[in-house]
Amino acid sequence: MNTQAPIGVFDSGVGGLTVVKEIMRQLPEENMVYFGDTARVPYGSKSKKTVLKYARQIVHFLQQKEVKAIVVACNTASALALDEIEQELTVPVIGVVEPGAKMAAESTKTNVIGIIGTESTIKSGIYAKYLRKIHSDITVVSRACPLFVPLVEEGLLEDRITDDVIERYLHEFKEYGIDSLILGCTHYPLIRNAIARYMGQEVTLINPAYETAKSLKQMLAEQNILNKSGEMAQYEYYVSDGVEKFSSFAARVLPCHVDQATVIDIESY
Repeated sequence: MNTQAPIGVFDSGVGGLTVVKEIMRQLPEENMVYFGDTARVPYGSKSKKTVLKYARQIVHFLQQKEVKAIVVACNTASALALDEIEQELTVPVIGVVEPGAKMAAESTKTNVIGIIGTESTIKSGIYAKYLRKIHSDITVVSRACPLFVPLVEEGLLEDRITDDVIERYLHEFKEYGIDSLILGCTHYPLIRNAIARYMGQEVTLINPAYETAKSLKQMLAEQNILNKSGEMAQYEYYVSDGVEKFSSFAARVLPCHVDQATVIDIESY
């Protein structure tokens, strides 16, 4: 396999750029192709059948870009479609759920772990499944937080409205005495500071985006496909709609300027 081939990364929208940011930081030589399904976001309220259909279309697009690995940078797609697409591909695939669950299991001292995410991610129970596979005596407290995504996409990262919604969603976690909280949606790390303020220092926030980039690096090394060319990485960005909004959001998240994002008809793949 060509070690300089890009890594394909996809998400239901723009939240997956938090994963891209971590890959850029931890794997600065790796080329990337990012696809954000901005026309069909959110995935969190859609059925498994629909999410799997969308994921397959995106994977077909990424295969045409001759990617050497695929990162499913979407918790909902990781929960509902990862197993199926992994079986259908010859390149390695990694999702965001398992790396986050592993770190939460390692960091907890009380064995009481909180999970926040989209309705589909929470309903799937995927994080709880991974956690209990690691430690059967872990107690999982989960909550869907659907309003976090639009708040992040509107740029309300430090705002009284966001603080109010955080309190509304997360107050019950304090009653359960969790000591680790998984940010189970790629948008949520962008309001990490506000969540941390509310939860307090005794609760460790787990960012699956960071853990996924770390796991990706390990996987590429094990398969001997790390890019060691020493050349500056190249990044390509594609969306299914809304280039201006995507570019504006990317400018707030990524450490580098997004020169261009291209709209593609993902339904044709």
